[in-house]
Amino acid sequence: MWPFLNVQGKMRHFAFMLITLVTICIGLPVGAAAADISKQVSRFAEDSFSETRLAIEEITISGADHAADILDALGSSRVFVDPATKLVYYKSADGKTFLAATGTPATTPDKLDSVRINNRIRGDVLAAVGSLTLRASDPIRRISAAESIFKTRDEGSLEALEGAMKVEKDAKVATKFAEARAAILLARESSSRQDRIAAIETLAARRDPAAAAVLRGVHASADSEIKMMANTAILRIEERQQLIGYVQNVWYGLSLGSVLLLAAIGLAITFGVMGVINMAHGEMVMIGAYTTFVVQEVFRAYAPAYLGWSLPIALPMAFIVTGLVGIAIERGVIRFLYGRPLETLLATWGVSLILQQAVRTIFGPTNREVTAPGYMSGAFDLMGLSITWGRMWIIFFTLALFATLLIALKATPLGLQMRAVTQNRRMASSMGIRTPFVDAMTFGFGSGLAGLAGVALSQIDNVSPNLGQTYIIDSFMVVVFGGVGNLWGTLVSAFALGVANKFLEPVAGAVLAKIFILVLLILFIQKRPRGLFALKGRAVEA
Repeated sequence: MWPFLNVQGKMRHFAFMLITLVTICIGLPVGAAAADISKQVSRFAEDSFSETRLAIEEITISGADHAADILDALGSSRVFVDPATKLVYYKSADGKTFLAATGTPATTPDKLDSVRINNRIRGDVLAAVGSLTLRASDPIRRISAAESIFKTRDEGSLEALEGAMKVEKDAKVATKFAEARAAILLARESSSRQDRIAAIETLAARRDPAAAAVLRGVHASADSEIKMMANTAILRIEERQQLIGYVQNVWYGLSLGSVLLLAAIGLAITFGVMGVINMAHGEMVMIGAYTTFVVQEVFRAYAPAYLGWSLPIALPMAFIVTGLVGIAIERGVIRFLYGRPLETLLATWGVSLILQQAVRTIFGPTNREVTAPGYMSGAFDLMGLSITWGRMWIIFFTLALFATLLIALKATPLGLQMRAVTQNRRMASSMGIRTPFVDAMTFGFGSGLAGLAGVALSQIDNVSPNLGQTYIIDSFMVVVFGGVGNLWGTLVSAFALGVANKFLEPVAGAVLAKIFILVLLILFIQKRPRGLFALKGRAVEA
């Protein structure tokens, strides 16, 4: 009895796929069949797995315009039955309700029961969706269909897949079709030796973990040579993935290093020129982030169509606001404490607490959301590396800011005066340079740079009153390791610490990795107290 039922199920599945294939081959457009599929979707109301599987077959064969939408919703448990009327509804990914029979929008009933599914039904859904979209006009949908078949390796989809391959003209889509076909042939018991060899070669060229998983599923009937070929391909894929893992860690390290550089670059200037340990530097970063939030809220209220421009506008605004706050701190507090490092440290720490409490009073203690513009959202794949647009833009912005800062220090009067004061304050004063003015402008300039860091950090971190405290210790580590007042040293140390941290995290964990780096930094400073690149000048060497 059981073998008979199995054969019957296979025959029904074969008939379903044959009808689907004939429909595709004769060129009937999807949707040419009757739009009303009440009888088919009514099977969902039976609360039976067998009836649900039959409904999937009938809906796929129907060719209704919204067939793919129903099946996609079913795979995500978004198909429902009204227990009172037995009408079937489905919801789109954005929560809108539609009547399953016609695909028309509908009002959501008060009570709905979800259609039960299991893993077998999920597999049927993936195969059916794949068959429906193999010849869709949108290449992205065709690729999605190929990926669905690749995952399920449903043998029933092979004929439809091969038919679609014959007419496919897009090279990228054709490659995905070939990979899906290879996955089926490799797992199929009746595949020839030549088909399996070709399948292994196709999957080995894909070179990703999904291909390795398929290669591990080579059918038991394959001979030892085929299995050895599959194992060799798996080994090569794993070696490549290991290499990609190292490169990915380097990328993450550069990304972290760019954040550290942004947070530390302003501190490198104020600490190097003035010798002031500014514990309120993190709060300048925080003020820059909140300035970004305020600018975006203004755009959201008065010019929502131009919300994407809020970030470019926030850059100069954050620089100006934090620069003015920095000048006010230098003129109001720090200028009375030069030559008294302990008092300066305590005073700036008190200023940081005041600024944090002021922000809590104005904006509240909870996190504020800063929406990333479209050009900083999402990610893309580069030779197996997953790269987010936001992080990439921050790295480019950091490098551009660093280059601009170097030009400003070497080609502007203020920059030359700052360098002169850094190298020998007394000699600069005797040459007519107003060192108090340079101190104020330097502190404002360094604070403005911290504000720019806050703009960037608002895209990847929570905007909260404690934002600056997250980066203040790391900023001092970067400045001291690179060499106080040396911008090139700050650049090298930021990226070096970022990369080292990302390589240590998988081994020791995030907390122990940071502790280990701090211990190494302390040992390094014992040998080179002036850091990697020490400034040269009479005052420094005295």
